Amino acid sequence: MRALLPDLAPWRTSADFRRLWVAGLITNFGSFLTFVALPVQMKELTGSAVAVGAIGAVELVPLIVFGLYGGALADALDKRKLIMWTEAGQGVLSAVLLVNALLTEPLVWPLYAVAALSSALVAVQRPALDALTPRIVRHEHLPAAAALNSLRWTVGGVAGPAVAGLVVAYAGLGWAYAADLATFAVSLFLAVGLAASPAAHEAAKPSLRAIAEGARYAWSRKELLGTYAIDLAAMFFAFPLAVLPFLADELDAEWSLGLMYAALPAGSLLVSLTSGWTSRIHRHGRMVAYAAACWGLAMVAAGAVHDVWLVLLFLTLAGCFDMVSGIFRAAMWNQTIPDELRGRLAGIELLSYSAGPQLGQVRAGGMAAVFSVRASVWAGGVMCVAAVGVLAVCLPQLMRYDVRSNAHAVRMKALREGVAGER
Repeated sequence: MRALLPDLAPWRTSADFRRLWVAGLITNFGSFLTFVALPVQMKELTGSAVAVGAIGAVELVPLIVFGLYGGALADALDKRKLIMWTEAGQGVLSAVLLVNALLTEPLVWPLYAVAALSSALVAVQRPALDALTPRIVRHEHLPAAAALNSLRWTVGGVAGPAVAGLVVAYAGLGWAYAADLATFAVSLFLAVGLAASPAAHEAAKPSLRAIAEGARYAWSRKELLGTYAIDLAAMFFAFPLAVLPFLADELDAEWSLGLMYAALPAGSLLVSLTSGWTSRIHRHGRMVAYAAACWGLAMVAAGAVHDVWLVLLFLTLAGCFDMVSGIFRAAMWNQTIPDELRGRLAGIELLSYSAGPQLGQVRAGGMAAVFSVRASVWAGGVMCVAAVGVLAVCLPQLMRYDVRSNAHAVRMKALREGVAGER
């Protein structure tokens, strides 16, 4: 049992990691309050499903644009300051939502404006957070750090929406926005205590040329390219969230919709809580591919069975495999990418795991309209498995990757141990 428990080595050995982990947990929990409250308020103000769906549309473009530019900023600026300023900006946006909710007649346009600006700030901050982790965690502890960070996100993903629903329903939208504002204040206070993390001496200034340099490096590293491509394929072909309400109706189990939404993060949470074994795996590329293929198989089963409890079981298993893939993708990224490029590559990573689900929603809804809901789910799973298989064949470097012998991983380990020795 001890071997299955999460490896707490990053927590024990790095005070900055502890501080960042707690700050992230608090912010994540608060953000789910707004994540639930914003569409609820839009529905109350407009009564339009199209207006609610447009929130996702206004979030997508800033995510793409500022994700890439945020990666360049993370390489060129002090990561601690970038995290603090974006956290403060998120707090200001929560305050705007709070003031708008307290108006006698709340306005619609601030909801869209805040959604777009918040997406931009998240896109700028996330590469800095990802690039900071290899600096504050020992090289051999990075897989454990990835698992602990995943645990932080999945705890928020399971508990956050449930609490948010209660707050919105019984306390009101204003209290939800106020609580989110308070969480940003606390996380900003914790971020102030982080050690400075200035840019590397050879870091490029943020520009289109710097972004292109990061893209060229990613293209030259076929094992990294494989992690991006496989994650995109898995999410595009087999991400079923858009059709879950219709699947619940087909199974004559409308009561199960909330459980369906919770099943994926619940599966991820199970893996995070038993992630101790991940630190003993060395062939990370194979694990990324195998886990993505199993995600697709789980979706095939979820679309094929007729019992709602089996559907919930297979969705939970899918969440488990998604987390396994995520842990080993993060380990490969953090253990092999040079410090001066880490932010820009984190921006590319942000696109790979954010744009995929958005596009997957369109794919799932379109196939459900043309064929059927169940076909959309199981056929998407089949296409996912096929795509992963093709990518594994076309990118043998991914399947051969071994952290003990990969030249990039060995070089980064030596560099980081040398820096730690000097300190």
